[in-house]
Parts: sequence; structure tokens; C-alpha cells
Amino acid sequence: MTLDTILLAVGPSDNDRADALAEAVVEVAKPTGADVVIAHVFTESEFAKTAKRLEFDTNADPDTVAKRHQTVRTMTELFDDAGVTYSIRGAVGEHAAEIVDLATKVGSDRVVVGGRKRSPTGKAVFGSVAQAVMLDAPCPVTFVRGDNGNGE
Repeated sequence: MTLDTILLAVGPSDNDRADALAEAVVEVAKPTGADVVIAHVFTESEFAKTAKRLEFDTNADPDTVAKRHQTVRTMTELFDDAGVTYSIRGAVGEHAAEIVDLATKVGSDRVVVGGRKRSPTGKAVFGSVAQAVMLDAPCPVTFVRGDNGNGE
């Protein structure tokens, strides 16, 4: 199977699983020579808070803000060390919809998302970005579970 582009979706809670996500992407991207697009989607409030913390104004370009986000910077260091080619995209909106939209825009051959173990009730009550991406993505989706061993 040939992969040209892998979209790695990272969010505000992915810093704890950055290594696991990066390892999963490197495992596929390195042997295939795929380019990786690191995508960070912010809600409106997350974007405003992050932009302010990083000393940008609220009209800043989402790509620029995403490049300075700690989770993305961790990923870039890991990809640099592994020799994986990447670019960074930011978006503001509903997480799952924006991830699917970015996957379509960049012509992604695979989407990689992270998450944690949830009970069926937890998914029903709180929803799941990963689940929505799996159902709506224009390509196969790899789910990387990252938790502290007890489902959190």
C-alpha cells in the first residue's frame, strides 16, 4: 500500500500521548516516505485562550498558532529526529468536522487520531471526536489509544 499523506490530528489533551501518536505515525510514514500533516483543531474558546497565552491576537492565523502549541512542537521534534517530512495546519471549529475537512483538503491517505478508553455510556453522553472522525473520514483512520493504564 502506498501512502503519500498522513494527517495526524492532535488536540488539547494529546500532549500526554504525543510519543505514542508520533511512534504510530513514524512506523507508517518512514518506510512509505509519506508526508505528515500535523493538524491542530481549536474550538473558538480554545483558540482565543491559546492565542492569548502565546501572545498572539485573536485574529492570528490558526496555522501560526498551531505551530507554537506545545503538543505540535513535541511532535515536530520527534519527527525531526526520525527524519519524517511534515507540515503543520491549524483550524478553528468543531473538532471532528474540521479534521475530516482537513483530511479531504490535503488529500490524506490515512488519518491518525488519539483517544482514551471510554465506556459506551461515556461515548453516548460526551461524544467522541475519534469516533466521529472514523465514521466520516474520506480515508482509513488509525486510532492510537493513550491512557495511564486505568482508562483515564
